[in-house]
Amino acid sequence: MDIQKIREDFPILHQQINGRPLVYLDNAATSQKPLQVLEASANYYRNINSNIHRGVHKLAQSATAAHEQARETIAKHLNASRPEEVIFTSGTTDSINLVANVLERSGTIGEGDEILISGLEHHSNTVPWQMLCEATGATLKVIPVLEDGSLDQEAFATLLGPQTKVLSVNQVSNALGTINPVKDMIAAARKVGDVITVVDGAQSIPHMAIDVQDLDCDFFAFSGHKVFAPTGVGILFGKYDLLEKLPPWKGGGEMIRLVTFEKTTYNDPPFKYEAGTPNIEGGIALAAALDYANAIGMDNIYAQEKLLLDRATAGLSEIDGVKIYGTCPNKASVLSFLIEGIHHFDLGSIMDQMGVAVRTGHHCCQPLMSRFGITGTVRASFAVYNTEEEVDAFIAAVKKGAMMLS
Repeated sequence: MDIQKIREDFPILHQQINGRPLVYLDNAATSQKPLQVLEASANYYRNINSNIHRGVHKLAQSATAAHEQARETIAKHLNASRPEEVIFTSGTTDSINLVANVLERSGTIGEGDEILISGLEHHSNTVPWQMLCEATGATLKVIPVLEDGSLDQEAFATLLGPQTKVLSVNQVSNALGTINPVKDMIAAARKVGDVITVVDGAQSIPHMAIDVQDLDCDFFAFSGHKVFAPTGVGILFGKYDLLEKLPPWKGGGEMIRLVTFEKTTYNDPPFKYEAGTPNIEGGIALAAALDYANAIGMDNIYAQEKLLLDRATAGLSEIDGVKIYGTCPNKASVLSFLIEGIHHFDLGSIMDQMGVAVRTGHHCCQPLMSRFGITGTVRASFAVYNTEEEVDAFIAAVKKGAMMLS
């Protein structure tokens, strides 16, 4: 790959911060957007801006066609069995809340049932399930995290049982980079009974090829802004038979077939779950972002990011007082660490003065931070457009910060 050629597609990277070249290493929070995605967004507003699925005029037909073509592109990227299994949402949080709410409305979850998540989860894959448990009397169970940041699979096998009705886990930890064996975990859940399986793919979608049929998950959620697309758009994949059976969550336009004041009948999936005017531009831009990633090649992206992660891990390991959190061998491009005696916020602030953008804090994983007895970490997260020279600048910034704060 020609990384410099890829970088030319990302205009935001070519600027200075505090008089130094920007080194953007906060990709797990949000990725930058290539010109191809920016142009897709602009083209929608310049040329076909209109509401969809309603009008007979040319702009409405063009916007509808572009939006539904985007759905087909996304379905193909996920290897969904049909485009109707792809629901547009505002992001991973919205997608998981949709699942939790329709399970409550359907009466699928009740008192005595168990919902199983892991200790690696983002708050977005924790709080909706807590709310569901509070509403139904179900119990939330948590798979423990081992010292290297991997999930305790022996404990998982013990926790999984006849009372388990939902298994919801992330494929990649946003805080540690751990890649979880979700395919094996889903297969185990299938053996114990009728378990609904949910995969939080927010951190896997930018880094690896996703095949929902191979995973055999019932639901898969992700956000566009993690994979070169705009904020405010995301996807919930759901198996069609489940989407057909479960009730809608929100009411309004588009999700209906017939409305009278006496009764409403609902539309077929996916429209049953897409009340109101969607983020049309966002959906079109998300498809453009996935086309961009596939043009590079997901395997190429993974290989480049692994090279960067390995180089950064080796460099950090040579700095006195550094403790890396998340050391299991199977990791995506996230590097979370602390330096003894230095607060993560202070180090991150010094690094920003040197033009290096990293994330500090608990990364919306407060229970996970508590598991390690800390309040947060410094997190560097890499994308395909990052370079080995930027990794070296990152290491230099950590060393400079450590020297200044010691």
